[in-house]
Order: sequence, then structure tokens, then C-alpha cells
Amino acid sequence: MDFGGSALNKFYNSDNIPNKGSKRMTSDVFALATSVLFQSGVQHFALAPNNLYDAPDWAIKFMKEVPTVWDEVRFLEGYPGKYVVLARRKGAKWYIAGINAQKEPLELKLKLPMISEGTTLRCYQDDELLNGKIMDIKYRSKIGVPIKVPCNGGVLLTN
Repeated sequence: MDFGGSALNKFYNSDNIPNKGSKRMTSDVFALATSVLFQSGVQHFALAPNNLYDAPDWAIKFMKEVPTVWDEVRFLEGYPGKYVVLARRKGAKWYIAGINAQKEPLELKLKLPMISEGTTLRCYQDDELLNGKIMDIKYRSKIGVPIKVPCNGGVLLTN
């Protein structure tokens, strides 16, 4: 399934012009997370030319690297219409994606039994203003991965 609109435009129009077209309510990380959550043999990212210059380098890099076919999928947490966290594996690499459709921030401690203790995870996540950032964290199985996902935000973890 492809996801519509323009993945990294703030507004749904090819020039990303404010007050023209509809304003996107979700974050860049939310849009990228849907590429893991929704499966398609042909991955679609709806981009306008300006996105290649406006988007953060980490978002472009992720779009280039995300697989289109998977070897394994695991449901981790979720509730219909509220939030979901799903893990997909391609080879030895796991992609863990979550999105939040609730009005309040979502706080979870993710247990990832498929990830070895001490593994470094790349974490893509939103702040409360839906600005995406990346950081590396060490996985501790006794603690899990604490995540906070704002309304209309997303999170991605890769090993």
C-alpha cells in the first residue's frame, strides 16, 4: 500500500506553499513509519522536487534504504484507531515502527525480544512539536526502550 499526499511536504501541494491545499497534520517520522507499517512490493514516496532539498538528510537516507519486501513481521503493541507498533525484519536488520493517532502523547516501554542485549539501535523520533530527530541508543532488555510519541507523531528503530 502506498501512502498518499506528499510524504515530506508540510502542505499537500507540489510547491509546499502555505495556505494552498491541505496542511499535513502528521510528522515526517510518522510518514516514514508508514513505509514499514504498510506493506507494498513497490514502495511509493510522494515527493515534490523541493523535498529533495528541504527534507533532512536522515529522512532521504531512510527512504533510500527501507526494504519493499520483508522476511518476518511481528505485532508488538497497539489498539485500532489509537496507535500501533510493528516490527519487520529483512535479513538480519529489524525495522520497528510506531505511530500515534490519539490526542494525547503515547508513552511506552517497548520490549524487543528479537534484539540482543546491548545492541545499538538507531532511533528516529518526534519531539512535542513534531520535529524529527535521530539518536543512537543501547538496548537494555530489562528496561526496554522508553518511547514517547506525540499526537500525529511517529517513531522508528533500526538495528
